Amino acid sequence: MSRPHRILEQVSGEVVEVRPGESLLCAMERQGKRCIPVGCRGGGCGICKVRIVSGRFDYGLMSCSHVDIDQRSQGLALACRLFPLSDSEIRACGKPGHAVPQKQ
Repeated sequence: MSRPHRILEQVSGEVVEVRPGESLLCAMERQGKRCIPVGCRGGGCGICKVRIVSGRFDYGLMSCSHVDIDQRSQGLALACRLFPLSDSEIRACGKPGHAVPQKQ
């Protein structure tokens, strides 16, 4: 079994351990961390936008209205659609701590 990847959010200094196949945002919420703002959790709202500083990721579908091709090539992505493949560093683009409650 693969070990979790450690993701450092540079502004807050928080480290999130992400299990294989888990999105960065899901791991953050599972651990009770609030270093990235949370919105729809599905790639459509853009609230959880981050800049990838280092590391490798797989990407899920993201709304092009929030992260277009040029922005993605500059390292921007949505945390809810990022799946780490290595230990990495990111920087939140929005104000940490904002969260929209999950639907039950």
